[in-house]
Amino acid sequence: MIDVLYFAWVRERIGLPRERIETRAATVADLVAELKAREERYAAAFADTRALRVALDQELSDFSAPLAGVREVAFFPPMTGG
Repeated sequence: MIDVLYFAWVRERIGLPRERIETRAATVADLVAELKAREERYAAAFADTRALRVALDQELSDFSAPLAGVREVAFFPPMTGG
């Protein structure tokens, strides 16, 4: 089981702040493909992954990263600072 967290407009499109899912995904990209196949709201949220960032266990990562041993995946838009 993996905890999946959604932030900002990703949360708004999916309608959930977090969920716990069972997955066979080997990578973040595989997980995104599984989620997109679930429902239209997921497909809309993950339509353009170039507009998203991902963190695995609270560390920035990328979509090709393996999920082995990961307990938490977070999706969010790019952040800006000032």
